[in-house]
Amino acid sequence: MRTRFHSPAAEAVGKALGRIGEYGAVWLVIGIVMAFLDSDNGENWVVAGLLGPIAIVLNFAVKLAVRRSRPVLEGLPPLGGAPSSLSFPSAHATASFACATAMTRIAPEAALLFILAGGIALCRPYLGMHYPSDVLAGAILGTALGLIVPLG
Repeated sequence: MRTRFHSPAAEAVGKALGRIGEYGAVWLVIGIVMAFLDSDNGENWVVAGLLGPIAIVLNFAVKLAVRRSRPVLEGLPPLGGAPSSLSFPSAHATASFACATAMTRIAPEAALLFILAGGIALCRPYLGMHYPSDVLAGAILGTALGLIVPLG
């Protein structure tokens, strides 16, 4: 993915998706906004939003256990930064799929958030930050977290 379909505009979109996915912050913002818009489910939205940063922490524990290094492609440096040299699983994918899954449990129409989750996840190998298997594992881990997080 790091060698295909690259243009300045596509790379800008990939970098922007990577930035908004950092630390699960975009998901926390979505959860807080939705708590105000849907006050009947406000607590659930906040819990689902907090799952983003929590998933990042849980993901890092897995990274420490696995210790897989990020991809290195000769002549193609990564187009983004990362707080660690560990690659497996993708924290962006874990947080994004955890929150999109949990938010869909609150409101089925929130399934549209899987478009954002997928974009954030796919930008990681596109930018040269992860192997595709890192993203797949992150999506599976995130989906599991989104299914088991307690919602009222």
